[in-house]
Amino acid sequence: MTRDDLDSFDQAILRVLQQDGRLSVTELASRISLSKSPTQARLRRLEREGFITGYQARVNHLRLGMAHITFVEVRLSDTREAALKAFNTAVRSLPEVEECHMIAGAFDYLLKVRSADILDYRQSLAERISSLPHVASTSTHVAMESVKEGGR
Repeated sequence: MTRDDLDSFDQAILRVLQQDGRLSVTELASRISLSKSPTQARLRRLEREGFITGYQARVNHLRLGMAHITFVEVRLSDTREAALKAFNTAVRSLPEVEECHMIAGAFDYLLKVRSADILDYRQSLAERISSLPHVASTSTHVAMESVKEGGR
């Protein structure tokens, strides 16, 4: 099943659940103007086919003391496939790295790092990020304000 196979009801389910993944099937059905049974069947199919990969809570990072966001440009010393795989595997183990994207451009990866404050970030950079496999250099950009996060 591909994106082209999704009809307007399937697309509506995905759009509504991205805004509120905790909706009951009854409320979801009401919002997309379809009855409960077909909505539930469609929801299960979207999950089974991999269009919905999971559900998660959005947390208040400020309340958790983890509101400091830094974006890190990473340049590798080696970009052959084995080096990329080694970096990818290692970076996945760092809980402070919320996102990691391979970039086509002046650097190789862009990381979104969440920490308590600049000192916490500095320690993470020095002890963990800089020692990831094949890291040649990093460049740090500190976010001053989060205007939009999480695709919402």
